[in-house]
Amino acid sequence: MKNLFSLEGRTALVTGGSRGIGEMIARGFIEYGAKVYISSRKAGVCEEVAAELSKRGECIAVPMDISTVDGCRALAAEIEKREPKLDILVNNAGAAWAADFLEFPESGWDKVMNLNVKSPFFLTQSLHGALKRAASFERPSKVINICSIDGIKLNPLETYSYHASKSSLIYLTRRMAARLVQDAIVMTGIAPGPFASEMNRAARDLPDVVASHTPLRRIGTDEDMAGTAIFLASRAGDYVVGDTIAVDGGIAYASVPGRGPS
Repeated sequence: MKNLFSLEGRTALVTGGSRGIGEMIARGFIEYGAKVYISSRKAGVCEEVAAELSKRGECIAVPMDISTVDGCRALAAEIEKREPKLDILVNNAGAAWAADFLEFPESGWDKVMNLNVKSPFFLTQSLHGALKRAASFERPSKVINICSIDGIKLNPLETYSYHASKSSLIYLTRRMAARLVQDAIVMTGIAPGPFASEMNRAARDLPDVVASHTPLRRIGTDEDMAGTAIFLASRAGDYVVGDTIAVDGGIAYASVPGRGPS
């Protein structure tokens, strides 16, 4: 049981790793011994965050826009140029869009579906060789998709493409897991609830209000997110395949419809 959660000697890539949930996960991985690459669209911010995280361990910025298949392939090529193998991939980069049903634009549909569903598929496909080289059935490589509880239950906001994308990603995680496990690559998902981030501004700006609607009566912490990701990425999570874990203080599975937290 010793070192069950250690990531020593492991190499990871976290997309969208320069802020929010991606940064929480990257920091946790580094503190548990992994060498971590972070990628995001904004090069300056990516480099700045990597420099800060490097005070805790080894963190390298690889800025890239992965909203297209070409971008996914370019990021994979850059990782393979630097590393003989990849132990852990976290597909975290994502987007959201809210608009009234009658006014919801095609651009808001395509942007969200492309980044939240298409990119995780094609980046994982592009990195399959690197992940497979790291994998064995005794110690599989890992792919973690960052989903959302909005893929499990409804959010009152009119985020149509976001709801659809995260529901799709949860099921895509299951389907891809069934294929990748043949190569000793274990795929799982995390469905975050309220964490303070750029995407979840309510949790960031009104944490007490959001907490009052959460069964555990608080928003998520960095440790809540990092701990779940470390579990799935480490030897401790080797036997979890295809599942998506809700990390949300009980909102998705422990809320009684029509009643607030008891």
